Amino acid sequence: MADNQYLGIDVGGTNVKMGIVDATTGKISNFYSHDTLSWRQSGHFEERLGDAISLQLLDNPTLTKVGIGLPGMINSKRTVPLEITAIPELNNVKLVEYLSNRFAGVSFYLENDANAAALGEFYFGEEKIDENYIFITLGTGVGGAAILNRRVFTGGNGNAMEPGHIPSVEGKVLERNIGKNELLNLATKMRSEYTGATQLPGDGTISTTGLVAAAAADDVLALQIFERVGEILGDGLASLVRILDINLILIGGGLSASFDFIMPAVFKKLNYWLTPYNLDTLEIKRATLGNDAGLLGAASLCFEVQDGVGAEG
Repeated sequence: MADNQYLGIDVGGTNVKMGIVDATTGKISNFYSHDTLSWRQSGHFEERLGDAISLQLLDNPTLTKVGIGLPGMINSKRTVPLEITAIPELNNVKLVEYLSNRFAGVSFYLENDANAAALGEFYFGEEKIDENYIFITLGTGVGGAAILNRRVFTGGNGNAMEPGHIPSVEGKVLERNIGKNELLNLATKMRSEYTGATQLPGDGTISTTGLVAAAAADDVLALQIFERVGEILGDGLASLVRILDINLILIGGGLSASFDFIMPAVFKKLNYWLTPYNLDTLEIKRATLGNDAGLLGAASLCFEVQDGVGAEG
């Protein structure tokens, strides 16, 4: 196998996805996906993960580097998961030690999944992006990362940039206001109070796909819902821009399909809070890797470390 191929593993609350990534082209081969729940229920998650890795190594015996993205907090040395809310069975498991002992000669690199995805956008995104940027994922929750001089910014103890947990409106953190379920709850509430014409159902069955489709058809209520989401997100982004002094923001995740509908309100808030120093150069773009971001980002952890430009901390 060529030296520029690595195994990327995207561990999610629903599925664990893995594949061999070519560092030059970003092409994924040997793709494999397994449902997370059955591995959790086995009581031996790390062993099931190891079994899946062993099959990949059987097919690719010269592979020597594996990158793994996890949805949660990791220790500063990037060896032990600390708080993986979706997979608590991994909490405090010495994962890198276990895998390294099981697979002699193979190096394992662990990172938060949003950090990994942000790195993936740098190396494999459709257009060349700046070395300094903020990456926000809008999905079930709100994740994020900051890349500073091509390094993942990890903060004092290794788990900086958790935008979903910053204080927001209604006495809640950001993701409890605009995460997927919260977005749908907001939509249902606004629908119940709305008396105009709308294509959104009034029986509590609004979906994110339906919301985006309605907004695309200029449905007034759908646009109002996304305007509210944009206002809440805009306040949070203004804080991040001021604290980190970064003028490029990439938006990814499943809810990024609503990008065009939330952006006007986001910019309204940014214009309110920020000065020309930031506004004159501020860009907000949709991330380009979609569902492959986590896997490609996990693989890029391998050649990040190899090139001496890995995570800080």
